[in-house]
Amino acid sequence: MKWTRAFTFVWIAGICLLYGIHLLHLRADFPNFSPWMDYSKYTDEGWYGGGAIRHFLSGSWHLPGDFNPAAALPVWPLAEGIVFHFTGVSLVAARLLVLIVFACNMLLTYALVRTQQSEWVALLATTLVASNAFLYAFSRLAILEPLLIFWMLLSWLLAAYLSRATSDSLRYILLAAIGILLCLQILTKTTAVFLIPSTFYLLWHAARYQVRTFARYAAVVAATACIPWSAYYFLVVRPRYLSDYQYLFEVNKWVQPTTIGGWISAFWYALHGSLWIDKTIGVLAAVLVVLSLILLRTLWRNPIFVASLLAAGGYIFFTGWHNNMQPRYYQVVAFPLIFVVCTGTAALLQYRRLIGFGALAIIFFSIGLNLQLIAHFIRHRDHTFVMAAKRLTRYIDQHPNGNRLLLSISGANITLITHLPSICDDFGTYDLPYRIHTYRPGWYAAWNEIDPGTLEDLQTQYSLERVARFHAFDDDDRNVLILYKLNPLPPKKQHYDETFEVKANAGK
Repeated sequence: MKWTRAFTFVWIAGICLLYGIHLLHLRADFPNFSPWMDYSKYTDEGWYGGGAIRHFLSGSWHLPGDFNPAAALPVWPLAEGIVFHFTGVSLVAARLLVLIVFACNMLLTYALVRTQQSEWVALLATTLVASNAFLYAFSRLAILEPLLIFWMLLSWLLAAYLSRATSDSLRYILLAAIGILLCLQILTKTTAVFLIPSTFYLLWHAARYQVRTFARYAAVVAATACIPWSAYYFLVVRPRYLSDYQYLFEVNKWVQPTTIGGWISAFWYALHGSLWIDKTIGVLAAVLVVLSLILLRTLWRNPIFVASLLAAGGYIFFTGWHNNMQPRYYQVVAFPLIFVVCTGTAALLQYRRLIGFGALAIIFFSIGLNLQLIAHFIRHRDHTFVMAAKRLTRYIDQHPNGNRLLLSISGANITLITHLPSICDDFGTYDLPYRIHTYRPGWYAAWNEIDPGTLEDLQTQYSLERVARFHAFDDDDRNVLILYKLNPLPPKKQHYDETFEVKANAGK
């Protein structure tokens, strides 16, 4: 027993050490030349925390006509706002917050697996989370997915404890809490609707598969989820911010396939995208699912296994249907995938010990590869974007041009880093000509080259003078941030039409 306790202590210490590595070099770029190309590193930290950033820098979270996702997704900017109240607006503070959420996700991983499995399985699952290079890279960006995962895992944990509740009053408290968590999921990221079936399956399990009991549970959860969401929508959004709310959905529409073959390709690519998380673990998970249909049928009596398949399947379905396979989406798939692997391996050890040890060997091999990649990221860290943002801001301050306002798709991220005021050139509820006419930016920054449509819009009121360039990041299409001075055209030469309409769903 002493050796077992000592081994467990060393294992937990190792997990803590792995987590501690995440806290190093928080100003560093998303790992350059990594296997994952995701445009969130250019924009999303500023966009989705923009409400909090603006509130503390300008006094108002909302900028009419610009991109205001906080109208539809208020939870993350509210959380950031609490942190900024104590720290001030800071990239490091935002990333520390998301890493605190990641630490909570690790604890929830342990607690959730422990409800169904022995301690070593729970520790193995937590180790896979802490050592995964994909999660290491994305958990250090202040984006929405980690908080969405937190609400999902917490709702699962409460649902897992629901069947153990000893009184009706405790059950209704847990059900109400689950409903509130579902509401928070949707107000964190609307794609949470594709995760809700997994939570309802756990309710079905807690109801012991009795229809009437499940219906009662589901009604309480649905009511406690819908009431606060409806209050927010009808009391806050609809009267004042409806155009911002609707715009978030409009700009997230992507061209979808028009043929059966096209749809098959989209969903296959979405499924294949799971390998971004970890090819070895992804293949092992697929093998274990197949074995669960043939040999390991007892796995289907494990509610966490089934809920994980529903969550992963639901989010992969969304990615294929959305037809926009971004690596960051698969953070949400990573946790269910790890649960499937760990619970499946535990079942395999009971059924065929030798094969089970083979699965464990594959898991340890995967952990080794991931740790090697994390070590590479740490040794080859860069700070190119932070340096580019600081140099760009310094140039603007040293060369005044009327309005200090920057127009750029990465402007919100630059604002988070240097507090330089900005608006977005690509997204906003005002047409770009109307937006620049309203706010009169003095500067424009584009990656590598200017979009022809954007240039045409800018030339209705400005001439552009290229003044500086700053190298940042690693993508061939976006690795040079070019700064332009915006020189207002004489009034007679401006093509701005005063009859331009302010549109709720404007696009270029």
